[in-house]
Order: sequence, then C-alpha cells, then structure tokens
Amino acid sequence: MGSYEIEISRTAEKQLKRLSVDDQLRVVRAVLALAEEPHPRGSRKLSGYDDVFRIRVGHYRLLYSISSTQLVIIILKIGHRREVYR
Repeated sequence: MGSYEIEISRTAEKQLKRLSVDDQLRVVRAVLALAEEPHPRGSRKLSGYDDVFRIRVGHYRLLYSISSTQLVIIILKIGHRREVYR
C-alpha cells in the first residue's frame, strides 16, 4: 500500500492556527502519520457517515475522510473534544 496524500480543508486550517504551538505540533505529527497509516490504533468511524473517522490527539479530535480509490485523506475539522462534533 502506498502512502496517502493529505489535504486540509480551510476550516481545519483555521482551527489549527488557533491552537497553541505545542498542540499544533502534536496535531501536525498525527496528520503526517495518517499518510502512512490511515486507520491508526484508536481511530473510530463516526456514526451517520460513510467515510468519516476521528482520532484523538490529547484533548483535541481530528475528523478526516478517506478516499481509498484516490489515496487521499481530507482533514475536515480539528477542535477540542467538547466542540468538534457540533
């Protein structure tokens, strides 16, 4: 299996910029790791969606969609666990 290409939505990009520098680094490391392993340990499929998953990065959640046919992962949202699902 080849590595996936990562795309970040504008919403997720803005949310990432609002985080502290330490949290930004943790999230960026998690995003880069998704390119090699799109279903890391602890990833969960969101109910009600066909191809949307989430991973935990400290107190934050990263919501992403996987296109297996095109080998693309799209980062949809990045946010605190109490706010990201709204």
